[in-house]
Amino acid sequence: MVFMTILAALAAALSLTSTVAGHPGEQYGKQEALEEAVNAHVVAEINARALEACSNSPEVRARKERAIARRAATFARLRQDRGIEDASWLHRRDAASLSQWAAVSHDKTGTFNFNKETPTSEIFGSNTSCVLTPDNANGPYFVRQETIRSDVVEDVVGVPVHLELQFIDVQTCQPATEILVDTWSCNATGAYSGVSARGEGGLSTTYLRGVQPTDQDGVVSFDTIFPGHYGGRATHQHLIAHVGSETLPNGTYTGGRVAHLSQLFFDQTLRDAVEATAPYNTNQIPKTTNLRDMFTGYAATPNYDPFPNYIMLGNGFADGIFVWAEMGLNTSSNWDDYASHAATWKEGGGYDNPDFNLFAIIRPPPSHG
Repeated sequence: MVFMTILAALAAALSLTSTVAGHPGEQYGKQEALEEAVNAHVVAEINARALEACSNSPEVRARKERAIARRAATFARLRQDRGIEDASWLHRRDAASLSQWAAVSHDKTGTFNFNKETPTSEIFGSNTSCVLTPDNANGPYFVRQETIRSDVVEDVVGVPVHLELQFIDVQTCQPATEILVDTWSCNATGAYSGVSARGEGGLSTTYLRGVQPTDQDGVVSFDTIFPGHYGGRATHQHLIAHVGSETLPNGTYTGGRVAHLSQLFFDQTLRDAVEATAPYNTNQIPKTTNLRDMFTGYAATPNYDPFPNYIMLGNGFADGIFVWAEMGLNTSSNWDDYASHAATWKEGGGYDNPDFNLFAIIRPPPSHG
């Protein structure tokens, strides 16, 4: 996998200088480490003050109630679209730093059968209101100016996923309504579209990539598939939030700045079950668990669960999975320096970025977990 080659090259370059260890799989200079520590402290202080405003106000309670009603309605609509209104379903329970959340999620909760009498607040409630979502490393396969669309599947085969994300500005605890949300993932066998790196889909492909503007409740939705895996990485979904971007008549966007970049991870039990089905089971690349992935440590804090909630729409993967998460971001942030793009999508296809910054994509902003 080219990504592992990139990591190896970066590690070799960094080994030429005096280095210290950071998160697993990361090394960087002592001066950079000190600067990051100072920056992280400043960012933490700013965000701590911002979160003081996110009390249990009437507005927050009303937003929670709307979210529960919206998710319940989405679940019902997706089941109706598939003709499985009366089928049973399975749900991953909400749970109270990564091993903490993983242990609770997998060892103590697993999946539970629910019925029509189960309160919607119990199934579709959220436990992350106004909690800052840690930023993460961008990775090497971000394509800038992708198409604004909600259905990104194209002809890719995999377990269907309806992904709903709600973004909250932690400065105000109000929905982030003027942002564009960019998402992308690899296919069932570990290949990304839109990039020219060896083993990937190529510059002319766009599968599993899309951008959506948030609505009045800060919500975006995508129809995609459950991501596959590749060497050295646990299963994950990339996200970027753009502030101040302009939508173009050709259905893409331009400008703005990156205020948030992160990666969603998934319960190990869910991953294992999906990977046992076709075409995921044709992927011969060794799997990497959540706890051994070099980037999952950035994704969690004691207050933030990096595993999104999900509910199977029926009693099998063929009917798909409804996945949702609530994410807090600081819309005043500017993490452009951490969001180097591998390519740009323009009329006629994709183009490699000649200024791609290899060193930028391996480290997250100081607001990481």
